[in-house]
Amino acid sequence: MALVAVSKMVHVERLQAAVAAGLTTLGENRVQEAAAKVEALPEVGWHLVGHLQANKAARAVALFDVIQSVDSVELAQRLDRLVADRSGGQGRLVGRLPVYLQANVDADPDKTGFAPEVLERSLDEMAALPNLELRGLMTVGQLVTAPEDARQTFGRLRELSSRLRSQLPGFGAGLSMGMTDDFEVAVEEGATLVRVGRAIFGDRHG
Repeated sequence: MALVAVSKMVHVERLQAAVAAGLTTLGENRVQEAAAKVEALPEVGWHLVGHLQANKAARAVALFDVIQSVDSVELAQRLDRLVADRSGGQGRLVGRLPVYLQANVDADPDKTGFAPEVLERSLDEMAALPNLELRGLMTVGQLVTAPEDARQTFGRLRELSSRLRSQLPGFGAGLSMGMTDDFEVAVEEGATLVRVGRAIFGDRHG
């Protein structure tokens, strides 16, 4: 199980100290906030864990090693074209771009992500994109009062992953799920990657 330390609204100086203490992978929610941090800390892995707007996709390809929030076929196609078109080796990326497909397994109208049935219909189309590496699934859990209440969400993502890998054996088994309040339950349900910010950096405001 791997950890992405979510560093939104954390100043570069604190991140440098955290990396010196052993953190190896950082995650940002917004492309524009990430730019200065990536420049200051090029030696760590950088994941985009927040929603990606199409007009920021080119910048995201240049900045991030992994994009965890691919939530539409159109975005996947755009990223595929951008990777193919990148000129002169600009950016951090070498080879295919690793991505996670964001699934909305709770049918939550406040969350982005593929509905499971849409993802099942669209998987082959995205798997055919030559410049993307489909590492697995990601979900943003519902706001719950107790960590145990998130278990159903994580179980649904695990079950969806199993169905997709049955449909397409080459599809990645990665499960990015769980944050500060519920990551222990996520790990019990099969998370391979957790996204933890507040438990590492404390509360942030702004």
